[in-house]
Amino acid sequence: MGLKQNHHPISHTMEFMKSRYTFYIVGSGYIVGSGKKPFRQLALSGRHALVFVALLIALSSILSVSIYAGITSVRHRNASAAIELEMARKDAEIEARDEQLLTMAGEVNTLKRSLLDLYEFEKKIRVIANLGPVSKGDNLFGVGGAIPEDIDTNLIIHEQGEALVREMAEQINETSLAAEEERGRFVSLYEILDEKRSVLESTPAIRPTTGWVSSKFGARTSPFSGKKSFHKGYDIANHVGTPIVAPADGVVTYAGSRGSMGIMVTLDHGHGMVTRYGHLSKTLKKSGEQVKRGETIALMGNTGRSTGPHLHYEVHLNGMPVNPVKYILD
Repeated sequence: MGLKQNHHPISHTMEFMKSRYTFYIVGSGYIVGSGKKPFRQLALSGRHALVFVALLIALSSILSVSIYAGITSVRHRNASAAIELEMARKDAEIEARDEQLLTMAGEVNTLKRSLLDLYEFEKKIRVIANLGPVSKGDNLFGVGGAIPEDIDTNLIIHEQGEALVREMAEQINETSLAAEEERGRFVSLYEILDEKRSVLESTPAIRPTTGWVSSKFGARTSPFSGKKSFHKGYDIANHVGTPIVAPADGVVTYAGSRGSMGIMVTLDHGHGMVTRYGHLSKTLKKSGEQVKRGETIALMGNTGRSTGPHLHYEVHLNGMPVNPVKYILD
């Protein structure tokens, strides 16, 4: 029976510290052992080997932490970039919406003004066709004849966008109703005018010549006497030789000189309507000739009692002079 030898841990430690170890380094890895030709070898004592291994473990830990921190940083940057991109997209959508709202508001205002112009045109046609004015209770916008204010396109969209949208919705609805009402009135007006076509063809409706207005119909100070007088016509000034056209179908009842009116042409349009053209340089039609609306009948001049080249244009209804402006639609 033999004796069992006990190995104390301290003896093992001492043996480890005294031993020498060879490390073989291949690429970026470390191999402990022998038997193969190393790419690079490193021989260390036990103590140094222990320190070397500890350093390797520490470096591995630092490397792992650095890699994790790098990955986390990249993720945060990607998340921030995604948020910024989304915010930029939202801002672009808001800006596009604001521009669209302003464009729509401008279009609604333009439509309203066009309807008002059409309404005024209708009233003018009614006067010319002797149909009487539009009924007081028959208004284009709203109740009681109140015309709503234009949409305020200067609203701060981001703060008051909802108010603008509500106002637009209300006025679009109101404008739509007004347009439908105006369409109905024009259908009725067309039916009436179709029956009065012959009368309308004989009613002055266009400007007899081009130029600028030098004197209007009504009371004025006479350029000759300096006293108050009543001007029965509408003076349009331009160069000598400017064409004068018939404002409606009619018959030439006079073409020649007549006192202070100089060379003059008179057209009878029938239905009690007569027009006169004074201070002409030349007449192009003779008495008894038929003329059509827009046909040239004379040339502008400076004859008779005149202060310069112009047309003196008169409109008479049943023998009484009336304001020619009421019979100019263009």
